Amino acid sequence: MAVKALQDLKAWARRIKCDVVALWLAARDPRVPVAAKVAAAIIAAYALSPIDLIPDFIPVLGYLDDVILVPLGIALAVRMIPAPLMQDLRERASAVGKPRSTGGLIAVMVLWLVAAAVIYRAVIAQP
Repeated sequence: MAVKALQDLKAWARRIKCDVVALWLAARDPRVPVAAKVAAAIIAAYALSPIDLIPDFIPVLGYLDDVILVPLGIALAVRMIPAPLMQDLRERASAVGKPRSTGGLIAVMVLWLVAAAVIYRAVIAQP
């Protein structure tokens, strides 16, 4: 029973990886509706970014985005794309290697810098 659960978990992880690449492709596809394109771009950029918004070394919260938020975002974006188009994107994604998201990396770095500046002003640089 544990072996079956592990196999199911691995299959789910492979589907998630494929869907992330499919969303990356969807963000660039003219057939995708604008709202779905925006959602796909945001989710794919974050999921493909080498830096997490919440670092993994933070207990519990560090894995919250990887285990809950990213899959929920992927599910939302996938539901926004018409099923036949999503199937085509998944097929194209299986032929493409894993892309990297420079935009996602920059966005997460900017958020961290803004948070550091706010904390610095609030805590350290008090008048």
